[in-house]
Amino acid sequence: MRKLNDIADAILAYHPTAEIDVVFDAYFYSAKAHRNQSRKSGEAYFSHPVEVAWNLTRLRMDEKSVAAGLLHDTIEDTLATKEEIMERFGDEVCQLVDGVTKISKIQFSSKEESQAENYRKMILAMSKDIRVVLIKLADRAHNIQTLDSLSEASRYRIARETLDIYAPIAHRLGISWIKNELESGCLPHVAPEAYALIREKMERGREFRSVYVEKVCVLIEDELKESGIEGVIQGRTKQDYSIYKKMVEQNITFEEIYDLIGIRILTNSLRDCYAVLGLIHSLWKPIPGRFKDYIAMPKPNQYQSLHTTVIGPEGERIEVQIRTQEMHKICEEGIAAHWQYKEKIGHENEGSTDSRLNWVRHLIENQKDIKNPKDFLNAFKIDLFSTEVYAFTPAGEVLALPRGATPVDFAYAVHTDIGNHCHSAKVNGKPVSLRIKLRNGDQVEITSSKENSPSREWLSFVKTSKAKGKITHYINAMDKERSLKLGRELLEKVICEFGMDPSLLINEQHMGEVLQGAGVMNLEGLFLGVGVGKIAPLQIVQKLVPHEVLEARRIEGLHQVKLKEISPYKNSASPIRVKCLNEDIHLRIGKCCNPVLGEPIAGYITRARGVTVHHIDCPSVRDLGGESERLVAVEWGEEGQTRFEVRISIVAEDKPGQLAEITQAVADCMTNITRANIKQGPNKRAYFDFLIEISDLGQLDKTMSAINAVSGVIHVERIKANAGTAHRS
Repeated sequence: MRKLNDIADAILAYHPTAEIDVVFDAYFYSAKAHRNQSRKSGEAYFSHPVEVAWNLTRLRMDEKSVAAGLLHDTIEDTLATKEEIMERFGDEVCQLVDGVTKISKIQFSSKEESQAENYRKMILAMSKDIRVVLIKLADRAHNIQTLDSLSEASRYRIARETLDIYAPIAHRLGISWIKNELESGCLPHVAPEAYALIREKMERGREFRSVYVEKVCVLIEDELKESGIEGVIQGRTKQDYSIYKKMVEQNITFEEIYDLIGIRILTNSLRDCYAVLGLIHSLWKPIPGRFKDYIAMPKPNQYQSLHTTVIGPEGERIEVQIRTQEMHKICEEGIAAHWQYKEKIGHENEGSTDSRLNWVRHLIENQKDIKNPKDFLNAFKIDLFSTEVYAFTPAGEVLALPRGATPVDFAYAVHTDIGNHCHSAKVNGKPVSLRIKLRNGDQVEITSSKENSPSREWLSFVKTSKAKGKITHYINAMDKERSLKLGRELLEKVICEFGMDPSLLINEQHMGEVLQGAGVMNLEGLFLGVGVGKIAPLQIVQKLVPHEVLEARRIEGLHQVKLKEISPYKNSASPIRVKCLNEDIHLRIGKCCNPVLGEPIAGYITRARGVTVHHIDCPSVRDLGGESERLVAVEWGEEGQTRFEVRISIVAEDKPGQLAEITQAVADCMTNITRANIKQGPNKRAYFDFLIEISDLGQLDKTMSAINAVSGVIHVERIKANAGTAHRS
């Protein structure tokens, strides 16, 4: 275990004026708090915060960050409290400790949700002070070194989480040594067989590669001397995790990886970088398509270097990286290379850390639009894993987007309003589909229109978390508006059915107790609840309508569809003609089957009531027995203005917006809903009972098909009073 003096000496070496007393105080406080605690390995628990503090000195962190590293587990794993830390070490150290403390006292519905909330808290803390995540990385770096004492399942879980979250964060912040340590430490636990294979084959060729790299370095060194260029030449081999990743992503074997050997050349000036590149290409033939200039166009984490791959001596591929000494420092240490004590995001003088942390700002900007923890976690991972594509605005500004990004992603990257009103796009001067995937160097021009708004379809092809978040937010807002309107209309319709005036009943002053009973704060909440199917209109109306009115109209009538009886009329105005009978015969539609225009029908002569028309398959017709002589032939006449009321039953998932989507599908078919009843059932199911008006069988089939196509709808059925027949879709 590291000694206190080792940590103190390391801090003073790069920060001679540090107030080192806070580190001493934190060391002894942490030692006392963690006394008698042990790790799974049997070591004293205190060894862990000490190693975390040491890693922070490797990052050249200030003394308060190192103190926070020593204290980072005290609130979570000991009897120490946040108030104690605040009182003894001050607000700055306390906020750092709190930022890396897991959310352990809140009950979550799932482990994934808990994990997502931890990341959310970490990102929010990063927005206030970037040192929070650096302490977290230092913590994880030591944890990965001590995984062997845990169970196989725990080792895999922690290693997988590290590769999914923490290594990409280190990469985003440009801290290569932590990224490499995390990846190398995780590989044996996530893919032990692949790791063993790679180790075996790498060891087998180690001697050849060592001799070969030395030979290449000598050749380059001689060439630099002859050209009068000073530089440091470093030979290196591809890391185990990089090999594994390439094998998996490209589905190739170890023997198919040809760039195991690498050379890094560090120069003293930018001009020398390009001069060395020319020398390398004059020595060996470059491989087309493998040159990348990250100096002229740095990565979002401010990584700068020239990359080229050449065919070296004996036909071996060599990856060459060329950069200045200062660039190399940034490549290895990332944001820590620029660290200015007490520098935080949001200060007016953000210095060189600013562009490096744009992705953090994007997450924070989207935070207000991403309420679901799982959605936040997915957005978080999308931003971490993005492989960059660089596209230009018409003005020449460069925007870094994830590979596979589209013009819509580009529009949102420019500004949310441009994204929300994106109408069309041109790439390199040519009109393109909004779905097209952008490529490096594309110049993108977006045309926006106030009449345009985000489409749900966009969610199927956009790549950036910002675009996904903004589109989802806009659509949800529109769904809410539609649900509010629908909820109000449904409530007003039910009130009218009781013969009451909705304007006299629907107001917050009159409905105070009703709102409280429904568990909502205001009328908007009530309308929304009714509109999304969470609150049944009848439940509200029963509390508003006077008791004598309720008694006068039986409640059961609201749950049963009352088929509209066609009053007697002459055949000239009727959609039905009775063959071989007086044209003045009275007609009525049978309540038992309620046939509609286009369905096969039969007439039944009733005493003193004319002819009742039934569906040909109606049991009332089939069961006539010896009275078949009372049947008459009837047929549909020319289509008129008659509307037929049909009852349909729908079973769907019980989710917000479901009712709004179904009613929109009905409206798109030009079908009117005259009555609706909604009930919640078990297993997250919702049951909708609609009375709709249609003109003929074709419109009915079209309407039921449209409902069936709505996401979340499980079953649609036409209900008839006699259970013997049903029209299903």
